[in-house]
Amino acid sequence: KELVDYIDWNPFFQTWQLRGKYPNRNFPKIFKDENVGKEAKRVHGDALKMIDDIIKNKTLECRMIVGLYPANSDGDDIIVYTDEERKEEQCRYHTLRQQALKDDREDPYMAMSDFVAPKGSGIKDYVAMFAVSAGFGVEEAVKKYQNDHDDYKSIMLKAVADRFAEAAAERVHEIIRKDLWGYAKEEKMSVEDMLRVKYQGIRPAPGYPSQPDHTEKLTMWKHMNVEKDTGIQLSESLAMMPAASVSAICFANPKSKYFAVGKVCKDQIEDYASRKGMKNEAVEKWLAADLAYDRA
Repeated sequence: KELVDYIDWNPFFQTWQLRGKYPNRNFPKIFKDENVGKEAKRVHGDALKMIDDIIKNKTLECRMIVGLYPANSDGDDIIVYTDEERKEEQCRYHTLRQQALKDDREDPYMAMSDFVAPKGSGIKDYVAMFAVSAGFGVEEAVKKYQNDHDDYKSIMLKAVADRFAEAAAERVHEIIRKDLWGYAKEEKMSVEDMLRVKYQGIRPAPGYPSQPDHTEKLTMWKHMNVEKDTGIQLSESLAMMPAASVSAICFANPKSKYFAVGKVCKDQIEDYASRKGMKNEAVEKWLAADLAYDRA
């Protein structure tokens, strides 16, 4: 129930292929669009009814795990320590650096490790991580709808579960900023501004543009005992199961921002594979879409 206020409705309408035209592109202005407004209002109303039903009957269960860890960077790696003494490494998260030539010579070539204070800097930095899911119960409910030949409600439930998962991620990140890590204790922000990413810090996820390598989830899952403590699993392709799940690594650096690694050259792939203890071919397979060269 607490998560309803944190829902970003814009992707929900995209699920139904409802796209308003400027200036009525986004929620709630989409209801005023002359072409899709009426239908948008109808499916939104149906979603609200389903949400009430989910809360009343406890159809879905939301699970989450979150942690804050002492950390420093070592080149393009992020070291997570076992404790505040920072003498023993618990694990390393490996990042990729932008390589594609930039027009602006002053524009830095970024990696996520840049947002963590370097080892030896004397700065005790941290990273936070979380995994959340609102998908527990979806499969059972969908089967019921399918048995009733109700495809509409089946699609609606999956769309609503996805919105709950993203809302949970938004809420957990807020808790990290204001309470767990507490680097933004005085933050007073509307949900609308949160959805516009007006807060300090970022929360990229493995497999997304800032770190396109899904295998980093394996480190996260082992490090945080995600599957054991939440039941959120990883498929062979490293997709999260249930599907309505979100994971992320959180940075507090005021200069941190989202970026796309872009195409990666062979020299970096070889270095990255060495750091991860993987074969070059295995890394190339996972990063096939991001290679700046043809695989042998």
